Amino acid sequence: MADSLKDLALALDQFARERDWKPFHSPKNLAAALTVEAGELLEHFQWMTEAESRHVSAEQRKEVGAEIADVLLYLVQLSSELGIDPVQAAQEKMRVNAGRFPVGAGKTLLGGR
Repeated sequence: MADSLKDLALALDQFARERDWKPFHSPKNLAAALTVEAGELLEHFQWMTEAESRHVSAEQRKEVGAEIADVLLYLVQLSSELGIDPVQAAQEKMRVNAGRFPVGAGKTLLGGR
């Protein structure tokens, strides 16, 4: 895990321990909470057009940032609980995707647009 993510994971673990929340932080519960927070993030964009979603107000940006933080916090906790380095996992997934989706394939997938 990258140092900043390691530090965040340690801080989150301490935060949960101080509040006696660790018994509730099973992978199942953390994954469920992550899904809820991702849904809350989506709510901010639900009825926007594609263009509107690219130009949010300062207030919306602040609210979206808080939801992104919630998603990140649960993702880091889940990764830590399972002993998965999320940066390493993401890098591996990018290597896999590079093989699955070679450069130029996007135009084919989009009908040549």
